[in-house]
Parts: sequence; structure tokens; C-alpha cells
Amino acid sequence: MDYRNVKKRLVFSTSNNPWFNLALEEYLFNTMEDDTVIMYLWQNENTVVIGKTQNAWKECRTALLEEEGGYLARRSTGGGAVYHDLGNMCYTFMASSNLYDLERQLKVILGAVRDQGIEAQFTGRNDITLMDGRKFSGNAFKFIKDKGLMHGTLLLNTDSSVMARYLQVSKAKMQAKGVESVRSRVANLIELNPDITPEKISESLKKEFSKEYGSWETEEIYGMYDDIPEELKKLYEKYSSWEFRYGETPSFDMAFENRFTWGGIDINLSVEKGVITKAYVYSDAMDTAVAETLADLLPGIPLDRDEILDKLNEAGINLTELKDVKNWLAEVL
Repeated sequence: MDYRNVKKRLVFSTSNNPWFNLALEEYLFNTMEDDTVIMYLWQNENTVVIGKTQNAWKECRTALLEEEGGYLARRSTGGGAVYHDLGNMCYTFMASSNLYDLERQLKVILGAVRDQGIEAQFTGRNDITLMDGRKFSGNAFKFIKDKGLMHGTLLLNTDSSVMARYLQVSKAKMQAKGVESVRSRVANLIELNPDITPEKISESLKKEFSKEYGSWETEEIYGMYDDIPEELKKLYEKYSSWEFRYGETPSFDMAFENRFTWGGIDINLSVEKGVITKAYVYSDAMDTAVAETLADLLPGIPLDRDEILDKLNEAGINLTELKDVKNWLAEVL
């Protein structure tokens, strides 16, 4: 691919406020022009970030987090809850569909880590690990018709004790993964390079981005208190709002919960006169379509096993995860 005529943008946030940083990410994504590649670098302070379709109260000790001055944030992609502090570097790649290239984006990350004297590899669906298998980076993705986004983290020197203090891991998830194995397979890069800093990894990321895509004209700097566009202000209001971060959590008449190889699912139903009136579906699956599809389809259906299964079959959505959920509901309903 010839990137000489492609617009390349390098964007930094000077804010450590997660609501602003996530709002800026969405603003850049929404306003990105055709034939553009963006690398956006940012850091959050004392923050728990939950996935798009997760239940805040189940994933995080929210009261404790806020009492101690922390932030709860919700991102626009799927996956599970993560902890961010200033020992963590966040990165986002955005590109027009014709330029979106996971392999190139990963080469930038792996090259930057190598530039800091550390060898690493991409494993599974979304992890970057050391050669011994310990994880220091996870990724999530979002695609719409004409563009794609990949964002992730680099654990440089994150305080794992604070991470454990705020995050709540379900018993089902602990049993599925094994508590000790999870602890042992996570690493901070400072363990391998005691001199690594956010500033140094940022310079390495810039260097590798230039190798893969070519040089950019200027470095764009955004600060929370700068003269920012009106659309970005509105997005900040969304990401900082209680409604977006927590969402409505009414009482339910029925609840079903299960864990699959691809993630957990938590279905909560309100029922009136035998008909489902509300469905809130939470999941840490990477693909948010599972939870969103169920939440849209279930309201209005009689609370009847065959009616529910027929409705899901009629939807004709070819998702492996949805097939797993249908098979499970056939057993529990």
C-alpha cells in the first residue's frame, strides 16, 4: 500500500480525565476524513473503564472508587473492565476501511516495545504478550461502514494492588480462568526495562508509526480546557454523565446468567401479564452485538420458551455467540 497520499495524523491528549479522552477518541473517529490514518495517545488517572455492554455495579466497587477520587468510565467497544492509571499508556488507531490494517497497527506496537528492548507477540483475539506468555496489553475494536478503530493499553508500571481493590471478578470468571493463572500471566513492562516511561514509549510509538505509514505534518495536541469544538463538548457531557456510565438498573422479575468460552452473559427481564416489557443484557464479550441484539429482540415477546426461541431464530443473525445463548436458553427456560 502506498501511503504517500494518505493523510496521517498523530494526536495527543494532555488530559488525564477519562471522560474527556474517550470523548476525544469518538470525536476524532466521527470527524475523520476519507483516506486517513490516526494514531491517538492518551493516559487516564485512577480509572476503571468498563465495556460498552457491561453492568457497572457488577464489574467495579463503584462507591469505593468514587469515594477515593477515582473515575468510572464506559468505552464504546466491547470486552471486560480494566484499570487505568498513569503507569498505563493508552493508544488508538483509526483508519478508513481501505487503510485499516491490523497487522500494520500491531507492527507499530510490537516495534515500539522492541525499541524499548522488549520482545513481544500478538496472541489470541486481542492480547499482546511477552514471549513467556504474560500479558501486558489488551485490545478492543469497533467498525462501521467506512472506518475502523482499534484501541488498547500498554502496562508500563500500573499499580496491580489498586487494580485488585476496585475490580470485581465474578466467581464464574475466576473458575473459568483460574485466579492464580490470571495473576501470573499479567506483566508490567518496567519489570523488563526499569527505565521505561510513558514519555519514552510515546517516542517509540511515534518512531514506529513513521516507519509504517510515513511522516505526518504536525502533532495535534488537545487539552480538556482548550478551546475545543462544540461537538467534542457534547461528547464529553455524554461520557461524563451518570446515565451513560451507569445506565438504568430497575428491579427485574427474572434473571439468567452464564459464562461461555467467549465471555459472560447476564439477561434481566421485567415481565407484565406474561409479556417481557424490558430486557437489560450485560456482557463482557468482545462483540457487543450479542447483548445489543438480545436487548432489542426480547421486549414484546410472551415469556414462553418456544416464543423466545422462535423470535431469536427469526432474527436470522449468524453469530456463534447468539447460537450458544439460544442453546443455553432452551435448557434453562
